[in-house]
Amino acid sequence: MFPTAADLGYVELRGGGSRLVVIPALGGKISEMELAGRQWLWTSDVIPYAMAGTRTSYVETADTGGYDECFPTVGRCRIPGWVRAYGGIELPDHGELWSQEPTLEIETSVHGQCAVTSWQGLRLPYRLTRVARVSPTGDAVLDYHVANDGDERMPFIWSSHPLLPLTPDTELLLPDGAPMRVYATHRIALGDHQSIHRWPFVRAAGKAIDFRRPFDVAKQYACKLFVDVPDGRAHAILRQAGAELVVEFDATAVGQFGLWVNKHGWTPFRNEAPYLNLAFEPCIGAPDTLSDALGDWKRAHWLEPDEVRSWSLTWRGRRVE
Repeated sequence: MFPTAADLGYVELRGGGSRLVVIPALGGKISEMELAGRQWLWTSDVIPYAMAGTRTSYVETADTGGYDECFPTVGRCRIPGWVRAYGGIELPDHGELWSQEPTLEIETSVHGQCAVTSWQGLRLPYRLTRVARVSPTGDAVLDYHVANDGDERMPFIWSSHPLLPLTPDTELLLPDGAPMRVYATHRIALGDHQSIHRWPFVRAAGKAIDFRRPFDVAKQYACKLFVDVPDGRAHAILRQAGAELVVEFDATAVGQFGLWVNKHGWTPFRNEAPYLNLAFEPCIGAPDTLSDALGDWKRAHWLEPDEVRSWSLTWRGRRVE
């Protein structure tokens, strides 16, 4: 039997018929996000839970599903040498947060009970805090604050990393016509990252591929797409089985949206079946590596010394008639 949240210790937040479960020992992972009567998050049946300090490879020991936070990079990379004070620093796969046990405090306010999770930078001098709460109306609200405690401006990218099941009826709704680029592909040809596409279509090999229904794109494939979201209040919607998962955010602060679609197209294990899941990711900066974001993509963000940057996501579930 795999270890459970109860074995490791967890905090449960409830409100308006919704529920969040946070596990500090798993790097602050949100293991359950129940909205509108549905548990939305995918859980691996291959990788068991293991304490944060004992995990060495994200994809082999920590990719257990649920909802992780990735900062100051998503993919493994080396910060370019021209970056003052931090050039040459190696950053691990999926960032620094998943591999440490953060501090967690419980606070109660007029808005309900909050789980305040805080991480300290290991290779760069930052503090990142996530305040998670479930509102009386059942919304899951995640407020973020990151501070630069160093003496030099610091580059970063951030990505939420919720994994959801990919089903035949999955439908994705993002801002029509928003600029989109392809970052990674497995078992499918979608062109290079320099091409600009327009959501929901990727034009490749003389045809337009519609990603609104990702299950129908190909028999087996995986890919990572990044959408630049127009400034202003924005939302993205995922529909499955008569329900919608909606995430709302200020695109002025959270300007990109990442989509990792894995229809039996990728696994890190030689003798295991490829996964069937989907990452639905509001993010700051693109693509997955900070080095690429500082390079050709020009989507890295910077924190000045003593600066604090804040942003927020609101997740909402609802039934569809």
